[in-house]
Amino acid sequence: MNILVIGAGDIGLQLCRRLTQDHHDVSVIEVDNRTARRAGEQLDVQMIEGDATSWRILQQADIAHVDVVAAMTTRDEVNLLACRMAKKAGADFTIARIRNPELLSNDFILSREELGVDEVILPEREAADAVVRLIRQARATDLIDFADGRIRLLGVRLDADSPLLRIPLAQLGDRPNHPPVRIAAIKRKQQTVIPGGKDVLVAGDQVYIVADPVYCDQFIELTGQKNTTITNIMVLGGGLIGRFVAQQLADDVNVKIVESNVERAWGIADALPDTLVIQGDGTDYDLLATEGIMDMDAFVAVTGDDETNIIATLLARHLRVPRTVALVNKANYLPIMPTIGLDSVVSKQLLTVNAVLRFIQHRQVASIATIPGLDAHVIEFIAGEGSKVTKKPLKDLHFPDNALIGAVDHGDELEIPTGATQMKAGDKAVVFVLPRALDAVEKMFK
Repeated sequence: MNILVIGAGDIGLQLCRRLTQDHHDVSVIEVDNRTARRAGEQLDVQMIEGDATSWRILQQADIAHVDVVAAMTTRDEVNLLACRMAKKAGADFTIARIRNPELLSNDFILSREELGVDEVILPEREAADAVVRLIRQARATDLIDFADGRIRLLGVRLDADSPLLRIPLAQLGDRPNHPPVRIAAIKRKQQTVIPGGKDVLVAGDQVYIVADPVYCDQFIELTGQKNTTITNIMVLGGGLIGRFVAQQLADDVNVKIVESNVERAWGIADALPDTLVIQGDGTDYDLLATEGIMDMDAFVAVTGDDETNIIATLLARHLRVPRTVALVNKANYLPIMPTIGLDSVVSKQLLTVNAVLRFIQHRQVASIATIPGLDAHVIEFIAGEGSKVTKKPLKDLHFPDNALIGAVDHGDELEIPTGATQMKAGDKAVVFVLPRALDAVEKMFK
């Protein structure tokens, strides 16, 4: 597929890496000379330096023959105008990154079609939604829904006293009180394991299960973790993500926002009258103590600075706040977060890339996700008519190594699969797959 990415910043760079891994033909337009040079050195793509709102630059990118345009710059007007020009020129599908939610409101003067955009992604909204899901499933380290919420991916870290340790996974599933879940991946130190029935869990493992959401709390209890009731939350950072989080949680819990910028703090106070806004430095121990951080049930750090978020979250954990979530966007930081004690991490870049990939691959893939620090992809495949995966029961398919089907949605029934499971065309399967096995798994579903 021919894909044009506009903007080679943090999100554009991560998107291009994934697209080239998936063997798409990728072109990139970037206006900034230094950013373009950095991307050109790191990526195997056609790099075009220039303004994406220039018709000459779009022609240089052969816009009439592009299948997908993904406009990922930080400027809404550039993304929208580039998408509109691309659509007019004959591009099949356009995706725009938008920061201003007013552009998507029902009373906005221009419709989606008039804007020339097929799909819109708000990275800040995606990040806020992920934070809220983690707060509401209080002991999870990761949480993603598939199949319109019928299937849930849940990550949980195992402590040294967990009753699930040192027992083969096949025996765990045979226990009478064990809920119908599938342990589909294990993050052990820096290694991602797609487990088999003989594998055992050890202290410090981060396990990822796939299940009906109604069984998630039961599984968490079996791990030895206790779900925490969240009634008081402190949010560090009053940008778009912090505001979206406060808006979604304000009806259920007491929210405090700590914001260092004076003008922004006053603006938040006016926009969110039910939320207490504190102007100050969120890494100031005395300030946090004075504002009652030790009485908080959760602490969320979502400023625009990764280092501030990491330090503040470590401080909150030191003060024994039961639940912490940090926004960390630098890809190089993500693998070491569990090592330094940050289990629940949200990446705006990864969430945006996941959303874009979901739209690009919508013909065969219903949803796609990459989890911070986990080498495996989590993909909700749709079984194609006559595909290999529909021709035999799973035990007879020789499903690729380094891949595992966690759950199957038959439409009228959700199944945690066994060897006897038989898929049919149109069924959806949530698959954990290491990158080296991705091509083989895709062929099974085509």
